[in-house]
Amino acid sequence: MVAVASLLFIVTVSFLIVRVSTVALVRTGMSPAAARFQSSSAFTGTGFTTSESEQIIRHPVRRRICIALMLLGNIGIVSLMATLILSMVLEGRSAPWFRLTIIIGGLILLGFLATTRFVDHHVGRLVSWALSKWTDIDARDYAHLLHLGEGYGVTELLVIEDGPLAGAPIGRGDWFASHLLVLGVQHRDGSYAGAPGPDLVLQPGDKVFLYGVQEAISRFCDRRGSELT
Repeated sequence: MVAVASLLFIVTVSFLIVRVSTVALVRTGMSPAAARFQSSSAFTGTGFTTSESEQIIRHPVRRRICIALMLLGNIGIVSLMATLILSMVLEGRSAPWFRLTIIIGGLILLGFLATTRFVDHHVGRLVSWALSKWTDIDARDYAHLLHLGEGYGVTELLVIEDGPLAGAPIGRGDWFASHLLVLGVQHRDGSYAGAPGPDLVLQPGDKVFLYGVQEAISRFCDRRGSELT
């Protein structure tokens, strides 16, 4: 029964590998459902071509995770098949149907445990803790999250001398009317104010980081006499 036990062990390790990679992909900004699907695809070598796959190709950390999954998946599937053949052919001390029953029962049990919400939740928490402690995987794909490839952008706006923004608090600007969001202000003295409040006063030489539709940003800067950098 050594081969049967080895088979079930390999399947268990495969489940854990997919779970670890799923949590790792989630930490890069992917949704849990997309991360689970892409992890399973990479590990099994299915290779689905979707917009989610493009998110992986464009992200260096996700690419490394999926490359490791592909390598481990090829090794695991080969080992799985070899062990299955070994368990069914070479171990003649027990009837083939008995070994097959144990294998099927073990796989059903592992599948049940792998999909149980209680087990999945606690395994996910354990994996997330381990990744936080021993890795630095936290590379969010902000370009995708902010939809920067769909006409939106993040731009630096320079407050110029004698311009209408110089000496005025942020709350006096018509950012909202232009559908723009002020992400932060880099002051000319080097200090930075993230998510500034309406009372922050802009000075010449300050850089304002704006998020919004690129065309709206350009029109706003043209009206306010400020410069894009």
